[in-house]
Amino acid sequence: MDKKQNKENSNIRLAFFLNLGFTIVEIVGGITINSIAIISDAIHDLGDTLSLGLAWFLGYYSEKKEDKNYTYGYRRYSLLAALINTTVLIIGSFIIFYNAIPRLFNPQSTNATGMIGFAVLGILVNGLAVFKTKGGHSLNEKVVSWHLLEDVLGWIAVLVVGIIMYFKDIPILDPILSIIITFYILYNVIINFKKTILLFLQAVPENIDLNKIIKRFEKIDKVISTHHTHIWSLDSEYHVLTTHLVVDKSASLDDLIKIKEEARKKIQDLNMEHITIEFDFNEKNCTLGKKL
Repeated sequence: MDKKQNKENSNIRLAFFLNLGFTIVEIVGGITINSIAIISDAIHDLGDTLSLGLAWFLGYYSEKKEDKNYTYGYRRYSLLAALINTTVLIIGSFIIFYNAIPRLFNPQSTNATGMIGFAVLGILVNGLAVFKTKGGHSLNEKVVSWHLLEDVLGWIAVLVVGIIMYFKDIPILDPILSIIITFYILYNVIINFKKTILLFLQAVPENIDLNKIIKRFEKIDKVISTHHTHIWSLDSEYHVLTTHLVVDKSASLDDLIKIKEEARKKIQDLNMEHITIEFDFNEKNCTLGKKL
């Protein structure tokens, strides 16, 4: 496991333990101050904790080296974690809508002092976790960061409402802020959900232009054309490329070695984990698609 991947897994592990500890505090505190709102949020955070634990485990598991069963390694388990957590976030958002919308028509008073206390603690705990995960490059860590940001924004809303309600009882503010924040989070989560699904379906990663890569290859000396060029991603960071280069019939063995070296240099900035380059001297001689 390289340093960057180890750091990302360490950040998710820290977020997991922070969330777990805060969930326990919420359950005890909610029972103590007799607040169903805090207890409900504790249940929500328990779900977050399970998701973070899954992200941590699958993120670590994804760093296993290739074997006879997974010849490309286990990196796609990181994508699986991102997909599961994104799904949990989407379901959670609709649960919030389900509970918040009725309160627009039937606002309920809450314990303002308790809300303020738990909101401050929630902002500190989840804010630290967001700070540690916000710079992640993998989809897994990005989804985790959005998961935690949702909690931070939620607690900020609780704090604002708690302060206002400490001086004046306006309970409808709680569901209004919850709905606004949930819309914001849901919008960004759906974007990441779409990216994750596309990567699962082996679409070309969004930051890679396939046509530009083909043009780079075709500018190499003695390369006539390219075909069967395919790119897909293992985990949104590390990619796989296969291509056939049609080369001039006069190309010698030394020329072929140089062409392959040059082709690899052309894509060295794209985090290609596995590269397969095959040579053809004539497109008609390509064996792909031909019956044996």
